[in-house]
Amino acid sequence: MPLIKLRTNVSIAEENTTELLHEFSQLLASETGKPERYIMVELEGERSMLFGGSSEPLAYVECKSIGLSTAQAKSLSQSISQVLKTQLKISADRVYIEFSNCPAEFWGWNGSTFG
Repeated sequence: MPLIKLRTNVSIAEENTTELLHEFSQLLASETGKPERYIMVELEGERSMLFGGSSEPLAYVECKSIGLSTAQAKSLSQSISQVLKTQLKISADRVYIEFSNCPAEFWGWNGSTFG
């Protein structure tokens, strides 16, 4: 049920895409305590984006999960920003992360919901 969606204006090389997908999947599983088999990751590179009037490298990230706490959001913010800095050379001050704690009854899967 945890989901992380990354949109960035940075080009993500094909050979790095799989590695980055796996890194975010493992990170989200570890930080939320949820099994990785439920983690979904989406990456969109080379998007037309502007932040603070500049097109320097930037990212917008959506991170959603059932039962996401404020403490987990803080930790995830730091971890996600570190991955973006290391893998895509995006400075933490050029990243917005939107966190959502979704009620289980509003998260569908396998023909039903988690609630």
